[in-house]
Amino acid sequence: MMKKHLVMAVVPFLALGCGDDFKDENGDGIADGIREPDSVTVVTPATPKGTVSGQVLSTDLKPLAEASVEITIGSSADPLAGTTDAKGNFEFKDVPAGSQVLLTFTKAGYATLRATSTIPSSAGNVPINNANVSFGPVTLTRLDGSLRFLLVTPQGRPAANVRATLEASPAGTIILANNDSTTRVVSTVVVEATSDDQGALVFQGIPAAQELARLNQGQYRLWVSAVDSNSDGVPETNGYVSSYFASDVVASGTTRLINLPNSRPTNATLTVEGSNVAMLRGAADPHPLRNMVRPGEPIYLYFNHPVQPSSLLVRLTDEYAKEALPVTVALGNGGYSATVTPGNGVVQTGKEYNLDLRAVSAETGNLYSRTGFFFGGETGTVTPVTIAEARYQETSLTAPTSQQLNTGELVYINFSSPLFTPPVFADGSKVQVFFNVDIDNNGTVGRGSFGEVGNYSGQGFVLSINEPTAPYQTRVQQPELPVFPITTSGYSTRYSFVYSGVGIIPSTTSMQVAFSKLAERGVTETYQSIWGQPLTVDLTVNSIATQPVPVPAP
Repeated sequence: MMKKHLVMAVVPFLALGCGDDFKDENGDGIADGIREPDSVTVVTPATPKGTVSGQVLSTDLKPLAEASVEITIGSSADPLAGTTDAKGNFEFKDVPAGSQVLLTFTKAGYATLRATSTIPSSAGNVPINNANVSFGPVTLTRLDGSLRFLLVTPQGRPAANVRATLEASPAGTIILANNDSTTRVVSTVVVEATSDDQGALVFQGIPAAQELARLNQGQYRLWVSAVDSNSDGVPETNGYVSSYFASDVVASGTTRLINLPNSRPTNATLTVEGSNVAMLRGAADPHPLRNMVRPGEPIYLYFNHPVQPSSLLVRLTDEYAKEALPVTVALGNGGYSATVTPGNGVVQTGKEYNLDLRAVSAETGNLYSRTGFFFGGETGTVTPVTIAEARYQETSLTAPTSQQLNTGELVYINFSSPLFTPPVFADGSKVQVFFNVDIDNNGTVGRGSFGEVGNYSGQGFVLSINEPTAPYQTRVQQPELPVFPITTSGYSTRYSFVYSGVGIIPSTTSMQVAFSKLAERGVTETYQSIWGQPLTVDLTVNSIATQPVPVPAP
């Protein structure tokens, strides 16, 4: 029986393929002239074709006649065009199977809708025209709605001449036949507008809220450009973006008030976001290498709010804050930045300076006030530390023996650049000072005598940091005050000790600061310069200057 069926199935094909009269000009796999092939002669065409059809309606499901429908097949440059009939129907035949198609639906007064799909690559029995892609029903939204916004500046004034864009979506809907996941809608309605002198921003020719609300999750999305009214490249207010569900617009009206945001968030107080002096930033950083300004280099400030030009105050002093140093200030970038330039030759390598900075936000009125410090120098160029001078403070009690160091007097050691003191666990862990003189008048220098050079067993004068917070006092009443209250850095050029020796020291005596002897006493920490370099060698000064006795104020 199996052999019999095989013979019956093969014979008709042999009959079709052997004669010279067999023709198949339309490529349907069936000999021309055969109108009703039986099941034996059914074959698959070499180039199957399909159909794209559908129906176009308004959102209230009324047919849209004379709607234009264009179909672009694959990468073809020339789309095929058609129109809907009185019932809104359209059809395109002979579309190659497996093709990707783009359909564009347009009608005057309605939104344009675009959708893509793929024609099935295979179909059932001949004729192949049953490979149909059905678009529909397709609904198009009417463009007879409007939406109005009132734009207000952060200062409460109308925001005039502001450009904005509104997007309404979806522009329509397509009900997918048989839940066809290959169909995709790619359309929205986009309209631009510019606010008038009263800040009114009106978008017309968009889907009405009532109509858009009937569509699933219909919504409007608004983009408002930043405002740069003086065209200086720095916006006074930032842009604004928001979305509105059409159902909410129906419920609350088509006019919306928008308070445009400040160019920076107003919930933050005015601060310095960037500067080459890290002590002035919002999160102050005291490390010297992040507060180092090259001689001749400006100090740069970058604010998070624009600053009122007349409000910016910058004062500059040296480490002792005795007098104000010359400085000029220039605002830029609409008040967002400032350049602070010390006077010519003011900033010197290895010196510490104090800054007082005050500014008022032009947007919020917030006051920024900060005192800080910086150091002169180049981070990559280390300058060796030396002793600049030594001086002692005369007192009224020692006036008869002036020009000589007496017991109980304070001695200042001033270094050429600021030093950092390591953590102190006891006085003995600090660096000590020794005199190259016979303090106790026993005929020798050293040899167990306290404070004399050569006696390095912890028997020297303990040197401690004496960072200035005010100028040297020269008056008894009304002593000198700093130009402004300064912030200590933990680094200083000035150190001091109290002379407690039994003898009187001439001002021409040399002193030695014994940094190298710390390691001999088992101290693992070292003093450091502002460049982070450890001090491990002894430094010597050959004379002691006099700080005069404070006198009564005139």
